[in-house]
Amino acid sequence: MVKCGARTGQWLAQVQPLADPIHETTMSNAVYNVLFLGTHNSARSIMAEVFLNECGRGRFKAFSAGVQPTGTVDPLALEFLEGNSRATSGLRSKHVNEFAGADAPVMDLVISVCDDALGEPQPEWPAHTVSTHWGIPDPTHVQGDHDARHHAFVAAATAVHRRIELLVALPLASLDRLSLHSHLADVHRTA
Repeated sequence: MVKCGARTGQWLAQVQPLADPIHETTMSNAVYNVLFLGTHNSARSIMAEVFLNECGRGRFKAFSAGVQPTGTVDPLALEFLEGNSRATSGLRSKHVNEFAGADAPVMDLVISVCDDALGEPQPEWPAHTVSTHWGIPDPTHVQGDHDARHHAFVAAATAVHRRIELLVALPLASLDRLSLHSHLADVHRTA
């Protein structure tokens, strides 16, 4: 697994700062709250949370949730993360409604990683929140022996990690909502 680095796609060199920040109070602050949303919150969204918290260089605080959480993190996701020296303490599968309450952190970005989660009911996010979709194949659906399933987790983790690297490289504070949404879609296409 590639460690966090400064690799960026060619398209990032084309990014020009825009006049209107997404919103004045949260997005211009140093830390951006990002929620990774899956159906079960057991693998891809969990890995994205771990990777962004590690790679975010203090500029991001990542969370994950599911629209139909299983209540457990997939053992192969934990095995993969721990095998790659990633901290797994405190990880749990949780419902997206945990992020809808008055005492929940305000999300700046909501990124779904599961195609099935798109049609499911979600909380109404604040007007400034930017949502996008990064469809990544679900490694938990792969059948077969341990090696076949492990390979699926490596492929999913690589796809998630690459997108995280590109996200971290974006000049978020200088992008308006529409531009940010476009760049987040480019992250998915580029990766």
